[in-house]
Amino acid sequence: MIAPILSRVSAGVLVLCGVALLFASDVLLPALIPAFPPAAAWLGQLLGAAWLGLAAINWLQRRAVLGGIYGRPIVLANLTVFVVSALSLIRALPGKPPALWAAAAVASLLAAGYAVLLFAGPFEGAPRPSA
Repeated sequence: MIAPILSRVSAGVLVLCGVALLFASDVLLPALIPAFPPAAAWLGQLLGAAWLGLAAINWLQRRAVLGGIYGRPIVLANLTVFVVSALSLIRALPGKPPALWAAAAVASLLAAGYAVLLFAGPFEGAPRPSA
């Protein structure tokens, strides 16, 4: 029963971050990165669009069997996004605001959840596809 919860939580996190970057990247990115030029806000918008796309996929797959061999592309895509996000945020943490620490913690937890799904497979109580 971890897969539906994980899909919903990751979809929610990705929607919040994606919408924020899509509509306010010219404000957010210079606040987080002091030397970031406001004219390059389109980079944040591209990242926000990618996160919104992954959020839509997660939301549509929230009732699917995920883990092991089931839903491997979805699980692997989420694992990649959250591992890279967590490692990038952890690398940038020294001297940064507490919001980045929270974002790194959330990304790390979601990465761990998807890693467990990938390597441990579907858990007890998960619906199985009919043959």
